[in-house]
Amino acid sequence: MPPPLSLVAAVAANRVIGRDGHLPWSIPEDMRFFHTLTAGHTAVLGRISFATWPRAAEDGRRPIVITDDTALAIGNVRIAPDVPAALAAARTLPGEIFVCGGQRIFEETLPLATRLHLTLIHAEVPGDRFFPEWRDDPRWRETARHDSADAHWRYSFVTLER
Repeated sequence: MPPPLSLVAAVAANRVIGRDGHLPWSIPEDMRFFHTLTAGHTAVLGRISFATWPRAAEDGRRPIVITDDTALAIGNVRIAPDVPAALAAARTLPGEIFVCGGQRIFEETLPLATRLHLTLIHAEVPGDRFFPEWRDDPRWRETARHDSADAHWRYSFVTLER
């Protein structure tokens, strides 16, 4: 049986996940959750997401970057030319597979995913990158939720499975 394929993202109420190549919010609790969740596992992500995540190759993570830039294959960082090749490589490695963005990578992998780990930001936020629509698919069922807030944002850590 192949390892679970999970998508992990922080998503605003209007599905925004990014603006100008960066997260449009700073939520330390979300970053801690993300780093803890993905530690020791395989992280599949696009080149821009990789460039904005300096700790991608730390804490036992095995990053697979979807790019043609072979210069990124340093240390334990692997590269793949496309999503199918990245997932094929990820399935040869131990542990869970976490897809960590960006928009195009999420769009291609959502139909294959068995689990979503979402930090739902309870606000509409301006942005130019979006998480694909998942709420219309009745097969997704919520299996865990933890509500939280900081001085600027209300948000919920939600796990959905199908």
